[in-house]
Amino acid sequence: MDTPSIHTIDYITIVVYLLLMMGVGWAFKNFNKGISDYFKGGSRGTWWLVGMSMFMGTFSAWTFTGAAGVAYQAGWSASIIFLSTATGYLLNFICTGPWFRQIRVTTGPEVLRMRYGNGTQQYYAWISIVTGLLYAGLHLYGLSIFCSAVFGLPVEGVIIVIGIAVLFYATTGGSWAVMATDFLQSLILLPITILVAWLAYRAIGGFGELQAAVVAQGLSEDFKIVNSPGEFAAGAFTWGWVAAMFTKNVIAWNTLGSATRFFALKDGRDARKASLLCVVLMLMGAGIWFLPPMVARLLYSDQIEAIELGKSAEAAYAIVSMNLLPPGLMGLVVVAMFTATMSSMDTGLNRNAAIIVKDVYPAFCRLLSKTPRSDEELLKASRIVSLLLGIGIILLSLYYSKRAGAGVFEIMLSIGAYLSLPLSVPTLLGLFFKRVPGWAAVFSSLSAFCASVYLGISPQWGAPKVDFQVTVLIVLTVGTIAFFVSGFWWPKVSDAYRERVNAFFKNMYTPVDFEKEVGDANDSHQLRLIGKIAVIVAALVLLLIPFPETWADKVEVLFVSGFLFLVGGLMWLSGVRADRAKSKSL
Repeated sequence: MDTPSIHTIDYITIVVYLLLMMGVGWAFKNFNKGISDYFKGGSRGTWWLVGMSMFMGTFSAWTFTGAAGVAYQAGWSASIIFLSTATGYLLNFICTGPWFRQIRVTTGPEVLRMRYGNGTQQYYAWISIVTGLLYAGLHLYGLSIFCSAVFGLPVEGVIIVIGIAVLFYATTGGSWAVMATDFLQSLILLPITILVAWLAYRAIGGFGELQAAVVAQGLSEDFKIVNSPGEFAAGAFTWGWVAAMFTKNVIAWNTLGSATRFFALKDGRDARKASLLCVVLMLMGAGIWFLPPMVARLLYSDQIEAIELGKSAEAAYAIVSMNLLPPGLMGLVVVAMFTATMSSMDTGLNRNAAIIVKDVYPAFCRLLSKTPRSDEELLKASRIVSLLLGIGIILLSLYYSKRAGAGVFEIMLSIGAYLSLPLSVPTLLGLFFKRVPGWAAVFSSLSAFCASVYLGISPQWGAPKVDFQVTVLIVLTVGTIAFFVSGFWWPKVSDAYRERVNAFFKNMYTPVDFEKEVGDANDSHQLRLIGKIAVIVAALVLLLIPFPETWADKVEVLFVSGFLFLVGGLMWLSGVRADRAKSKSL
């Protein structure tokens, strides 16, 4: 069976979209009056705007390449990835989300300075830059795999073009542009992925026929949610793997380092709403994102196995979309992949620039006894730093593309288990246990790093051959023991340190009074501007109507356009009404 080809209108759709996102970055340029606006939206972001940005920043095109490859291989086991993330957001909703907003700073390392001290701040600042670049480069690489499968384009060219587009709007508009584009991108991602899931469901004939096809092709064991040991390599998708995945993801979304996701929100109440929105969207995504690659395994496996990639299964989502969507809408699927990757890249880009400007630079000034530059000068420097970091992400992604045999999903798990988890353990425990010295986080993470290095390079174990779940268990255990061992030194800490720790917890538990602490809300402005742009995008999607040949295909275009018109129109109208109500009250 020949792989379907891409149409000219799909290329045009992608180019117009990239230009539009650059325009959004320019439109939000005037929202930035200083460093606080550039890096955290001045803490004036509405729950729906920041919540959607958090949701989009959680995943990237690796969801539709690496994770889709897992669904192609192991069926519903892939949903565990997002069910565990939803559980992490649920803990944000219950308690940690409001705490994070109430810390009242700009970057993750600033939080660690308040909790542990300057040394821990600098340690985490430098390592966070490295891990942030590694993840962002991987997200961009995942997108290049998807586009390579769809267009047959060289991976390197895709990396450079998309990387430059993200650089433009992220460095121009800062945090406001990141949040706005994330929201708009989600409005494209949701309807198009719902549509692909529906078309896949219809193509297979419903869940009854899906199950019958699974049985007929001998995939009943492979497609279980939880598999038996020995079914897959390295004990993947077993109960132990599930436990490790839940542990890693719940910890990852509830550490002091992850608090930055909540800094742009107005107060703790909005933090809860944003977290709950992420829970709902993640639960929905766990179902609709992984049905298409499962159907691809049953209907289009010959096409997928013919793809020349390191892991052809990672092209499953692209191939099923190309088979089922009419001309024009395939371009929107690629756009949806762009949106997922861009949201992860631009968020990491903005955060890394914030760390350099707000954490690393002031430390150098103190070391050299120099006065830090003005807020206006730092705003200009922030854009330069973002530009340099973006170039680094592009180069790192190009490096990933040259590595033979390494799948996106496997690289993602390795970074999470070997690098991120050692950093996360003490920054989660530090939220709940205060009686540890200032060096506790560094000692705990370095101990866990030693364990991960041993597991990764020891001749007895073998680098990639240690099971993911074994790595998570050992790293978590070593980091936790080291953290609590450091607690024996609590009686010896200074009174000044005790006072700082008590002040940190008191601040974290004190609700934000938005009117007194921030003020000058611009909710209606956010509604009007983003709603207006969404309506423009809906009108552009409507221009695709002439290209599908059948009325059924035209209805699919109308569905996507109508979704954007409905949401964007309601937002625009709500913003106008809010402005009118405000003007009458004055």
